Amino acid sequence: MGHAPANPAPRHVAVIMDGNGRWARNRGLPRKAGHRAGAESVRQAVEACLERGVEFLTLYAFSSENWNRPPKEIDALMGLLEDFLRSKRREFKKQNVRLRTIGRTHLLPPSCREELAKAIQETAQNTGLTIILALSYGSREEITDATRRVALKIKNNELEPDAISPETIAAHLDTADFPDPDLLIRTSGELRLSNFLLWQLSYAEFFISTRNWPDFRKADFLEALEIYSRRQRRFGRVSAS
Repeated sequence: MGHAPANPAPRHVAVIMDGNGRWARNRGLPRKAGHRAGAESVRQAVEACLERGVEFLTLYAFSSENWNRPPKEIDALMGLLEDFLRSKRREFKKQNVRLRTIGRTHLLPPSCREELAKAIQETAQNTGLTIILALSYGSREEITDATRRVALKIKNNELEPDAISPETIAAHLDTADFPDPDLLIRTSGELRLSNFLLWQLSYAEFFISTRNWPDFRKADFLEALEIYSRRQRRFGRVSAS
């Protein structure tokens, strides 16, 4: 008789979708082609999450550091984001998927913000998988903004310094409405967090794939969920075995 998995499906999966540019370069294609190919991997990741009952999927779509890329590439990425939102709104409604965002989205171009607002509004009542797009997102910036909000409450005598706890900080982060990720998936073999969810990933399990994101398909995502299910999560405690 086999052992039951140590964990059910993770409630929240976060993904650093790395390697679109590398995938394109290896094929002699422009970087934009890599980002387009990566959109299909997003679709398949959503399918895997829906199949396995994952409740939250956070995708590192555009980091605060990505603003340093060439303007042409930024324009292409923003155009792809708009296309993605326009084409997926109806599909998300059918799939009972809700869309949310984290990050300094006020820095996005107006047309992007408009498409985001439409997609968020039209999927707001959905109760299945929540997809969280991290856009113009950087974890240090997020923690800095949260600290400012806490400091303002202290200044306004709404909060005592001695009352600040980890829960206080968490409640002022962009992710206050969501549970912390249980699993982080990073593609392209890179072994760093890249300023992504530094607070929230404190106890997450990591799955690193050497595949570039456009090659990371549904079967790969399901494999990551399966490996997660066999891990023993201790949250800093000593193993019982």
